[in-house]
Amino acid sequence: MAPSGAAAGLGLISAATWGGSDFVGGVGARRAPAMLVVVAGHAFSFLVLLAICLGMRVALPAPQFLFYAVVGGFEGSVALAAFYRALAMGAMGLTAALTGLLTALVPVVFALFHEGLPTPLTGLGLATGCVAIWLITRSPAMKGAGTPPTALLLGMLSGLGFGTQLILFKMASGGGILWVMTSARAAGVVALFLVLAVKPPKAPWKGFWLTGFLAGSLDTVGNLFYLKATQVGRLDVAAVVCSLYPGGTILLAALVLREWPTRRQMAGMALALAAVALLSA
Repeated sequence: MAPSGAAAGLGLISAATWGGSDFVGGVGARRAPAMLVVVAGHAFSFLVLLAICLGMRVALPAPQFLFYAVVGGFEGSVALAAFYRALAMGAMGLTAALTGLLTALVPVVFALFHEGLPTPLTGLGLATGCVAIWLITRSPAMKGAGTPPTALLLGMLSGLGFGTQLILFKMASGGGILWVMTSARAAGVVALFLVLAVKPPKAPWKGFWLTGFLAGSLDTVGNLFYLKATQVGRLDVAAVVCSLYPGGTILLAALVLREWPTRRQMAGMALALAAVALLSA
């Protein structure tokens, strides 16, 4: 399989598991504060990864790879906290669409400078994927009216933070996968605990452990497949395909909760399939 096809395939697995993680986390957030669900997932997955690394006696990578992982894990968790804050302030769909698009575009721009121009077919696939992300994440009920500028600013900063995290994880992937992900998770846990210390949730601190553990496990698997995708192919291909993960969340919501997608979202998922086909060619 060509590198672009392998990266697209691994990215699709990552997107599926990330979508599952968001679905489980979303269900858990209906019963408990969302940040507590995320913290539980990050802490649990960190302990599991640490046990695997120590149990298998995995060799530590060079310091620069750990540095990229720690910075990516920390700033990505801060971006996540900002994203949740943005969603609570204004039109969720518009904020999510802006964040999702920037998450994909930041690595694409980075890859253009550091990996060169993609082939025309890959370029078409990347453009199709970005349109698909916008359609999937954008709900029909938001025009931007009534959305506080602060919410859009936080959404934009979150997208830049998520996109930067994907770049840093790519840079860290040269040092392996397990210790890189363990280091990123450790930094993410620290960042989230700092956020909780500054602004603790008001709701009761209970009922978030199980969904947090499952969501964190799925998220970690998605991260591992993303790291592998960046090792075998272009960063922009891996990032755009992985950023299609909201489609998995929407499909699970339809199958499990009978929350059916809009026509716009269905069109976006159809475009997502076309994008994956183009990027796999």
